Amino acid sequence: MAAALEQLSSSKMFDGFNLRFRHQSATLGCAMTFSIYMPPSPASNIPVLYWLSGLTCNDENFIMKSGAQRAAAAHGIALVVPDTSPRGLNIEGESDSYDFGVGAGFYLNATNEKWKYWRMYDYVVKELPKVLSDNFEQLNTSQASIFGHSMGGHGALTIYLKNTDKYKSVSAFAPIANPINCPWGQKAFSNYLGPTKSDWEEYDATCLIKKNSNVSTPILIDQGDADKFLAEQQLLPHNFEEACKAVGATLILRMQPGYDHSYYFVATFVDDHIAHHAQFLKSA
Repeated sequence: MAAALEQLSSSKMFDGFNLRFRHQSATLGCAMTFSIYMPPSPASNIPVLYWLSGLTCNDENFIMKSGAQRAAAAHGIALVVPDTSPRGLNIEGESDSYDFGVGAGFYLNATNEKWKYWRMYDYVVKELPKVLSDNFEQLNTSQASIFGHSMGGHGALTIYLKNTDKYKSVSAFAPIANPINCPWGQKAFSNYLGPTKSDWEEYDATCLIKKNSNVSTPILIDQGDADKFLAEQQLLPHNFEEACKAVGATLILRMQPGYDHSYYFVATFVDDHIAHHAQFLKSA
């Protein structure tokens, strides 16, 4: 039986519609919201481009701030934006810090019993695509690509590298590219996954690319060189770059002078990313 969807809002934009929905997630054990930008055309067989957001965000930040809808409408691509963690479970400590718990799911499946509902990996890869295919017959969820920002850039890269059969292409803005070697990743992984470092490597793009020979499309990453988190060694894009070189994976890493970590940076280059994905989503 298809999961019941409650529509929360609808706003016309560039002749398509920003739609927001709530549903009960079996994977996460709570009600979840997600947003879709449905382009005005085509009428059917619309490819899907998933956006994964960063720390503290929900499903609305990208929809409101990125301006991505203009390019999505032009290319005939649906944008699908999930939330960044379960909400409302009231687990002790879930809201104590911005970089762990609520708003900080890191797109993994937690193995620590306390955080057992933090299974954003399964939600994004398995549950949400089924919710979409069950409820939106105009979408073609088998024609999908994925991109994201910061923690969501980490999520996009790792999900793509673990599922190159499910996604046509990947890109990222200022991703946490080597989380096992940065404070954000070490905090999240030790709490969600426990102390075993080999378990952490399953959710680290720099580790995963070293084991992956199935990357057939170029990976696009934009990184602002005035990003304070780059300076603080949270993002480590050059570690990912070295790993890509070692295995011969094509990486387009664009260091963008003067840009920071904000949605102003995302909005500046988002059209390039949608055009990047469009070439692979339309080729099937």
